Order: sequence, then C-alpha cells, then structure tokens
Amino acid sequence: MVLSEIDRHLLERCLERKPRAWEDFVDRFLGLVIHVINHTAESRRLRMTPELRDDLCSEVFLALLKDDFAVLRRFHGRCSLASYLCVVARRVVVRALQKRKMAGTHETANRPEPAASSKVPSPVAWPEEDRIANREEAERLLQMLDGQEATVVRLYHLEGKSYQEISQITGIPTNSIGPILSRARNKLRRIATA
Repeated sequence: MVLSEIDRHLLERCLERKPRAWEDFVDRFLGLVIHVINHTAESRRLRMTPELRDDLCSEVFLALLKDDFAVLRRFHGRCSLASYLCVVARRVVVRALQKRKMAGTHETANRPEPAASSKVPSPVAWPEEDRIANREEAERLLQMLDGQEATVVRLYHLEGKSYQEISQITGIPTNSIGPILSRARNKLRRIATA
C-alpha cells in the first residue's frame, strides 16, 4: 500500500510545523505505537506495566521528533506511513528494552499484563503476531472475521486509521470501534487456540 493522501498531508503539516499538526499525528498513530509496544513486549515475554508502556511510547515519539523530524524526513512514501512507523517503533522499542535489560530496570514474567490498564484502548493482539508481518497472513486472518469486524480491523491496523476516521468511513459510532476491535481480538485468539 502506498502513502495515502491523508497521511501525506499530515506528514507535510508536521514537517512544516503547522499548528496542531503534531497533536494530530500523535492522535492518529498512538494506537499503532501502543500495539507495537505490546506486541514487542509479548514476543519477548516481558510483563508490560502502564508506566513502562508510557515510557516506551514517549521514547518512540521522541525518536520521531529528534533532529527536526529526521526519521519522518527519511520516509519516501513507498509504503504506507503506518507500515513505516511500525518498523521505526519496533526498532526504538527493542533498543529501549535492551537498554533496560542491561540496566536491570524491567520485570520479566511468563505473560505480559493485559493492555486493558492503558488509557488508550488496546489494539487487537493478533495471534501468531510474528507471522502477521506478511500481508497474505493478515488477509487470511481477516477472512475469519465478519464483514464489519474485518473492515474495522483492516482500517485500524493495516491502514492506520483513527477511531474517528473509521467512524466517518463506516458510519459506525466512534465509541463502538474499541468494542468491535476487542471482539475481533477475542475471536482471533479463540481461532488460534482451536
């Protein structure tokens, strides 16, 4: 998927330091960054506390701001902005977790804490997340969901749309998007363990 016009415009506004551009950028991609953090911690079998999640989220956004948006300026638009940010966020999070591990400042456990304690609604925790990087796997998983759930999951996770944008596109009330994502997560987990 190539860069959407919405993301192109948002990126341009950020790089030009337009009023509210950064806030809009954070609103749009905060859920995606939290998803990357949760997935990275889960794949490393780390217990995720709300404080650690917030710290890692801050580190990702600080990395994007660093050196006058240097990371964002290197984006060439050959893929979606959400895909690019997933890669950037994962690298930042892995480095931060490695630093914490060497400093002995994180807690490990067999299972991460559920994301429900986060202020932001938890994104779908995909089953077998390491394999979802390839689009065919994502499409296969989405076929297991009903039309509305699949549409919401596709818009949120693959296209990086915000709850508000999904509501505008689908006509689903904004406050229903989180519960739909939660139901889809549960359904995919049941399928994965069946």
